[in-house]
Amino acid sequence: MPAPDSPAIVIVIPARRASSRFPGKPLALLGGTPLIRHVYEQAARVPGVARALVATDDAEIHDTVRQCGGDAVMITEPCRTGTDRVALAVREIPCDVVVNLQADELPASPALVTDIITPFLAGDAEMGTLCRRIAARAEMEHPSIVKVVTDQRGRALYFSRAPIPHLRDGEPGSSAPPGSSAPPFASLHLGVYIFRRETLRRFAALPSGRLEQAEHLEQLRALEHGIPVHVWETAQPSIRIDTPEDLRAANEAWQGSARDGTGAVP
Repeated sequence: MPAPDSPAIVIVIPARRASSRFPGKPLALLGGTPLIRHVYEQAARVPGVARALVATDDAEIHDTVRQCGGDAVMITEPCRTGTDRVALAVREIPCDVVVNLQADELPASPALVTDIITPFLAGDAEMGTLCRRIAARAEMEHPSIVKVVTDQRGRALYFSRAPIPHLRDGEPGSSAPPGSSAPPFASLHLGVYIFRRETLRRFAALPSGRLEQAEHLEQLRALEHGIPVHVWETAQPSIRIDTPEDLRAANEAWQGSARDGTGAVP
């Protein structure tokens, strides 16, 4: 339980049925269980959180969560992005801090969410997110994997689906040639954000930015309008389900973990 004087933290998982690349994704089965249930159950296990809930525009997603004993609310108003849906969901919920955990970012452990809450509460950031080191050059090239580069204080300079920065002469300070398999110094961006309540309200009231619309990355709205986004690194693994191919790979890994007896999220 949080201390009496601790900020009230709410985790909201925005989930919609429509998706150009993977319609019905939150209801897709991972290890025989809907993805949205996996994500919700991990969120509900995060310590120190007052409430975890799913915000959706779809009755079947809503009912799937409620049938497993979870907390879900219907948001029928049109929303530009998942974060805008989160902002609507917390309008009537007393809270100080809001975590937006995307419905297709399944943490292997609740510790991933703790890795964003702990540094956020320790500082004065208005908005933050998580990154993880890129393990292979192929991740850098893949457009469904979002990359982030930061300044020396750990604040985001830019997020992109493209490889950033462009390494014209290879990585600085490295003898590796351009196009080699050496990991780049950009990081992989994870689908989780944290906001002060007032910052979330302000974010949702802003017009969509040109960069946001070009890349289809909602966090660019914050950068375009001057809201600093702090980026903290985590070593905690997660499963990102962006396409049916991602789901097939995740199910293969899931079956492998079941065969080796770990029984854990791979």
